[in-house]
Amino acid sequence: METFHLPDVGEGLTEAELVEWRVKPGDEIAVNDTIADIETAKSVVELPSPYAGTVGELLVEEGATVDVGSPILTVATEAAAEPASSSEGGATPEAAADTSDSAVLVGYGNGGEAKTRRTPRTHQAVVTSSVGVVAKPPVRKLARDLDVTLAEVAGTGPAGEVTRDDVVKHADQASVFRNLSTPEWPAERERRIPAPQKATDPRYEAVPVKGVRKATANAMVGSAYTAPHVSVWTDVDASRTMEFVARLKQQPQFADVKVSPLLVFAKALLWAVRRTPEVNSAWVDTDSGAEIQVRGYVNLGIAAATPRGLLVPNIKDAHEMSLRELAVELQTLTQTARDGKTTPEGQSGGTITITNIGVFGMDAGTPIINPGEAGIVAMGSIRQKPWVTDGEVRPAWVTTVSGSFDHRIVDGDKISRFLADIAAVLEEPALLLD
Repeated sequence: METFHLPDVGEGLTEAELVEWRVKPGDEIAVNDTIADIETAKSVVELPSPYAGTVGELLVEEGATVDVGSPILTVATEAAAEPASSSEGGATPEAAADTSDSAVLVGYGNGGEAKTRRTPRTHQAVVTSSVGVVAKPPVRKLARDLDVTLAEVAGTGPAGEVTRDDVVKHADQASVFRNLSTPEWPAERERRIPAPQKATDPRYEAVPVKGVRKATANAMVGSAYTAPHVSVWTDVDASRTMEFVARLKQQPQFADVKVSPLLVFAKALLWAVRRTPEVNSAWVDTDSGAEIQVRGYVNLGIAAATPRGLLVPNIKDAHEMSLRELAVELQTLTQTARDGKTTPEGQSGGTITITNIGVFGMDAGTPIINPGEAGIVAMGSIRQKPWVTDGEVRPAWVTTVSGSFDHRIVDGDKISRFLADIAAVLEEPALLLD
């Protein structure tokens, strides 16, 4: 019987939350089969098995926070049923190959190659529930995160399989109907997660701070109390941006890509960075004193609200991308974050960030700068409003561009010029062709 201890999955973490078991006692597993989902400080990670055999005991409950190195699972391995070889030698090459089943796990850096009598599964198996719904495990997890009942979703995949798109579409439609009425107060006066906490006042809900939420809180506090923030904003007539987006949607090269005003906004920011590179800098404290590092590239961060909290994945070298390439990357980044599959590497190395608060109906804000960056720009909602041009009032699609900047790095004149450049492109997207 082998015991699997929680490893460091490559982030230098000290603990992780066991979100969901993918196996149960008695299951047969192969090397590198996913046994559980764990949540680190940055993302949800699928944990593969280093052993092939039969699952014995699950030593940790779902929702528990586990220290690295703690035992979480036992496995009755095939090698355990064979005579053990001496540590001083004498084992045959065949025996050594058999026992290597339990020694090497892809991605854990042991430098070897796992060998097993069974071929590791490279695709998630389709699971059929007692009510006859066919869906892969990641789709079932997504449904739980979005509070979607799979039995109510019409599957469009092979043999009626429910796909990710089916779940997301159902969730979007359900949210519309949920927003048509005001929900009633819950019957219980208090709901505690995950276990009751000591309290004398029953009128609140105690939510433990851990995982992504804990990491986000620490980063935001550190940024707010380290970098002196200054925030500015301006209203923009985005009517031509809306027309430009409509034309792009009709172009064959954009037929399979989502096109939205956020794409134009992102391209406008990249254009503006070229004219005011200081906003794409970092303040760095060194042994000889502080210095400002002005970057010659843009890893464009996109703040994403996910079921597990705020993530800021970034598009590497976004400054080198065409409009279509940028659209593809935005679509991929958004879907990956929504599915909870954003990797730690995908969130590291950002240089400047966009937050699209307009999707929540907000016009402007004073966002907190992502640590290690000098600026964050917010795109507000786009609404039809009266707009005065040459003394005449006419309807226009109006948005607000706002942002926060590290005043140690960027002075007010450069901040103003930067936001004015973004506004200029939104007013006349033809500038993108320059």
